[in-house]
Amino acid sequence: MTLKERIDEDMKVAMRARDTVRLDVIRLLKAAVQRKEVDERCELDEQGVEQVIQKLLKQSQEAAEQFTRGGRRDLADKEHQSVDILQAYLPEQLSESEVAQAVSEAIAESNAKSMKDIGRVMALVKEQTQGRVDMKLVSEKVKTLLQ
Repeated sequence: MTLKERIDEDMKVAMRARDTVRLDVIRLLKAAVQRKEVDERCELDEQGVEQVIQKLLKQSQEAAEQFTRGGRRDLADKEHQSVDILQAYLPEQLSESEVAQAVSEAIAESNAKSMKDIGRVMALVKEQTQGRVDMKLVSEKVKTLLQ
């Protein structure tokens, strides 16, 4: 079953269960995938759909942070629910130790010595992890190891 088919099936299940939160998130995801397909005039493959999911996931995480800072706990909780629903569609995320190992290997492979080399290291890690890691975490690890 492809990711798009899984999204369609989950939408039907959420409709039958009258799970409005899940249904709203899935509808948003489906609309974002369709919008991307129309914009690029092609059918998205699995990797393309994952990129759309990652973008929505990042937006929800940032919105949750903003709502928490603004004292809107109710809206932050709703965004956290969206994050949980969207993460279910992505491959298993790497642990912090696996991220640290991947960063260390990328630093060694690229012969990075200073903060000037951060772009090369980030590109290598992104290529090796293929969407299974939050790049914000990778950025933090790279900065601490290169300093």
